[in-house]
Amino acid sequence: MIQPDDRADDAADDRVRMAELTDRPLDVAAVHTALAADGSGGICLFVGAVRRSDHGRDVSGLGYSAHPTALGRMRRIAADVAADHDVRALAVVHRVGDLAVGDIAVVCGVATAHRDGAFTACRALIDELKQTVPIWKHQRFTDGTDEWVGTP
Repeated sequence: MIQPDDRADDAADDRVRMAELTDRPLDVAAVHTALAADGSGGICLFVGAVRRSDHGRDVSGLGYSAHPTALGRMRRIAADVAADHDVRALAVVHRVGDLAVGDIAVVCGVATAHRDGAFTACRALIDELKQTVPIWKHQRFTDGTDEWVGTP
């Protein structure tokens, strides 16, 4: 488990059940379990995995790197999404390090009173995470080339 940066602004919200960066394989069931909340009628999970092909190029693997502020930013986004979308429970985990094709890179989920709210909040969570959290992807291709994605 990657330890939080002591300087990170910790967004305390009891609805945020899990917000983590880890170098270990992700457990979708653990994220689902973290979302248990009375009164939730909709639970939505998003699982992002390493794909075999990207824009017609075969992927051999990739590595994720995170800035020291990434976890704090992830926690702030989680708390904001929970507040903005009337979420009862929220969880998000992103993997760092080297991943192979098929490995799970990110899992996020929300529990809300109804399904529409769950879909909307989960989409907001993954979109905001991908747009603003400083996690960078170094993608390697079978032809020996590579590219960085999401770097400033």
